[in-house]
Amino acid sequence: MENILSNEQLINLSPQRRAWLRFKSNRRGYVSLWIFVIVFVLSLFAELLSNDKPLVIQYEQGYYFPLITDYPETTFGGDFVTMTDYNDPYIKSKITANGNWAIYPLNNYSYDSINYFAELPNPAQPSRQNYLGTDDRGRDVLARLIYGFRLSVLFALILTAVGVVIGIIIGSIQGYFVGKVDLVAQRLIEIWSSMPELYLLIIFASIFKPSIGLLIILLSLFGWMGLSDYVRAEFLRGRNLDYVQAARSMGVSNVGIMFKHLLPNSMVPVLTFLPFRISGAILALTSLDYLGLGVPPSTPSLGELLSQGKDNIDAWWLSMTTFSVLVGTLVLLIFIGEALREALDTRRG
Repeated sequence: MENILSNEQLINLSPQRRAWLRFKSNRRGYVSLWIFVIVFVLSLFAELLSNDKPLVIQYEQGYYFPLITDYPETTFGGDFVTMTDYNDPYIKSKITANGNWAIYPLNNYSYDSINYFAELPNPAQPSRQNYLGTDDRGRDVLARLIYGFRLSVLFALILTAVGVVIGIIIGSIQGYFVGKVDLVAQRLIEIWSSMPELYLLIIFASIFKPSIGLLIILLSLFGWMGLSDYVRAEFLRGRNLDYVQAARSMGVSNVGIMFKHLLPNSMVPVLTFLPFRISGAILALTSLDYLGLGVPPSTPSLGELLSQGKDNIDAWWLSMTTFSVLVGTLVLLIFIGEALREALDTRRG
């Protein structure tokens, strides 16, 4: 009787709820989603997890917040009217003397802070000072991994969102209006896709100052073409179905039919390929940074750490830790994508 009741409840579920249950039943994808979300959310608070400034200082009956306001070291008994180096042992001893205290982040380095008090030459291997070692400039590897991971995921999300919007608009126009519109658009896409993307990036990198915004613009010019083909195919398949014909006969505008009726029923390939597009964007940014065509050198980047690992073969911690973060992120996204593809497959129970 319980099985019959369970089946009846399943039959009454909405398609979205059934898809969610199918996704949840895929333990590998479901766990991967939680791991990825938790790590990404934590990286959004990187300044609280890894920073060369204390979170709060109680000094001589006053409270100071270095993350919000910069204080000269004379504020804490130092000798110079310069920005305080909170990792300086002399300043630390001043802050913690006479019952004063400070709360530091879990990792006492930011992505651009240099450990001037390292006991080993740079790049220094992992130690109690730097948990994953330092790079060839004395910067903390753990801090650069945290900030670099956040930058890579945010870049991938923005690039994916822009590509999805452009791909949906162009693909829907092609698939709905067909005829000369589709024919001309397909020929233009074929011409545009034959452009050498890497050469264009090299040219623009030599003309303009490298930045995240420039990379998003350049990669967005090419990142929508693969998705537009799937949206076009879905619109071609659904434009002559009965509910579309009924909406057209009731006087619904073309824009209304496209985005209120056809698009919701054409989102399966869009949602299915989202994790794979995100992983592709992360890999693209890492590759460009590795080649020196990506973000500015001071920006925390996984590709820049891999490039340092290539230049410093003996510093195994540079390559191994970065490679582990990159591969782990891509594997999680692939598992999420596979589970999402199975969840949206209506042929499954």
